[in-house]
Formats: sequence, structure tokens, C-alpha cells
Amino acid sequence: MQEIHTTADLITAAAGDPLIVWAGQGFAPGVRAWYDGSAVAVASPELSKRDRLAVAGPPDAVARLITSIDAGTSYRPFGEEDLIRELSDRVPGLEFSAAFGWMDTAEVPAVTTTAAWLDGDDGVEALLTEASPESYAWPGRSGVRRWAAISADDGELLSVAADAWSAPEIGFLAGVTTRAVARGKGLSQQVCGFVTAELVKRHGRAGLMVDRDNPAAIAVYHRLGYTYRRVAAAHF
Repeated sequence: MQEIHTTADLITAAAGDPLIVWAGQGFAPGVRAWYDGSAVAVASPELSKRDRLAVAGPPDAVARLITSIDAGTSYRPFGEEDLIRELSDRVPGLEFSAAFGWMDTAEVPAVTTTAAWLDGDDGVEALLTEASPESYAWPGRSGVRRWAAISADDGELLSVAADAWSAPEIGFLAGVTTRAVARGKGLSQQVCGFVTAELVKRHGRAGLMVDRDNPAAIAVYHRLGYTYRRVAAAHF
């Protein structure tokens, strides 16, 4: 087992896997990574609300790796669903938590939209409280950088999305929320298209996480060029 100290080495160890590279967060303070043969693990604190341990590789090798590193039990293994299910059976004390989706794209979507970055975050918290109280991204939360919105003529926010937990090599879309009275008008696709384009232009790729039982959202992201992967998380 060896520790990884640079993004370039992490990209090599993970064969460029966007999920692993995203978890590396450009080796921001507190991030650590290791590899052992074809197994790789990245411990990233407070990444999309959780202490995450992104993993990839053969189940036997990953199981050995995560039992030999000193990440701490607050870190939740996160990766391909089949791998996480295997690890939950192999690693003592590890329990399967949930399955969901990871989506990413390197395409700049062609979207006509009035969405724009907000100067601050006025009105975002009220909209999330009303329409998406379980959102992981909130104004002022660690890693949440800026918000984009489509607004009504009177300035009321109708649909928002955040640039949150972005890594230098892959931007991250989160906090997608549309006011109930404005749904069904394609506003979420417009604001997500705007943020996706901005993230791809800046980082080269954009990613997000989505509930697998939310086909409407998945369809929107597919139309914007994202591809879907089955992922899951576990906890100690």
C-alpha cells in the first residue's frame, strides 16, 4: 500500500475515473488517498455533506486496502454499486447504506436560457426550505460556492442550482430546485444546462449525484449530455 499525494498520481492510479478524481478535490486540506495494485481509495472530508471514502478496483483488493488505511469510521465507502455490495459482505462492521446514481459529462450543452449566476444567495434558502428541504447544498455550507437562478420579472427565484464541491478537474452540480408553481416549464433543464456549461468550460467535465428513483431528473440530465452510473454508499 502506498499513499498518493498529487492529482496526477491519483488520475493514473484510478485510470482517470471521474468519480475518484472528483473525490480527490485537488488534494484540498484533509484529503488523503492510497493505492495498492489496482485498488484505490480517497478519503475526502465533508464532501457533499458526508465524509466520503471513494473506492475503485477489484473487491478483494479494495477490501484489503480500506481495512489497512487509517481514514476513520466516519468515512463512508462510496463507489460502483456492485463493489460496495461486495465490500459490505467482506469488510467486518461495514453495512450497505443506499444505492443512487452518479452522472457526468464533458459536453457543453446547447441550451437557451435566462439563467445567470446570482451576486449572492438572497432567496435561495427560502426556496430550498419550501421546495427541497432535503437538499445537500445550502447557502453557507462548506464547499457550496455559488448559485445560478432563473428569476421572475419581479426578482422572485423560480429555479436554482449550485456549483458545489467542485474539484479542479470536474465541476459538481447540486442543489437543483424549482418552485412548485413553476414546475413543468423546463426551468430546471435550463438552469442545469447553464451551470453544466459553465462547469465544463471551467473544469473540463461536470458531475452530479441523483436519486435512482427520480426518472424525471435523470431524463433531464441525459438530455444535457450526462451519462449514468449505478453507485452506492456504505457505513461503518
